[in-house]
Parts: sequence; structure tokens; C-alpha cells
Amino acid sequence: MLRLILTDAALSSLDDLPGRQFKLPVNTLFNLLENPTTQDLSLLKGYPYRRVDFGEYQIVYQMQGEDLQVLVTGKRNDDDVYKKLSRLAK
Repeated sequence: MLRLILTDAALSSLDDLPGRQFKLPVNTLFNLLENPTTQDLSLLKGYPYRRVDFGEYQIVYQMQGEDLQVLVTGKRNDDDVYKKLSRLAK
């Protein structure tokens, strides 16, 4: 099984979610651990990362050997996710 690694940015955005909205991303993360190349993922242009959408949110992650590293999570239509991602990529 893969090992889950959350960046500080990903952990912070998950901590900010209300209780009811927290369950969906956690379930999505567990599903990614079982199948990281799920059919509903997208490759991000200009980055070596993958994105999976769940409800109105998204998870941006990458595979590194046996690790699934979650870089950022956030609202799908929010540019803040991509701003955080560009800061991490530098």
C-alpha cells in the first residue's frame, strides 16, 4: 500500500474545512491510496502533478515511488490552489 504524505499547504486547507465537508476529501484520499491512477484524474499542464476533483474541491498530488504526496487541496474554481502550487514548485 502507498504511504500518504501531506504538505503543510494541503494539511492547512483540510484543517479549514467544516466537519461535514471534511469527510469527502478524506474518502477521496483513501481511494487514491488504493488506486492513484483513477479514471477521473487529470494531468496538470506545465506541472508533473495530477489532479482529482471531488464535489467542488480538488486534490493536486504526485506519485514518488511508494509515496502519494498531496501538494494542495482547495476549491475547484479558486485560483488560490494554483498560486499555492506555483509557490511549492519553485
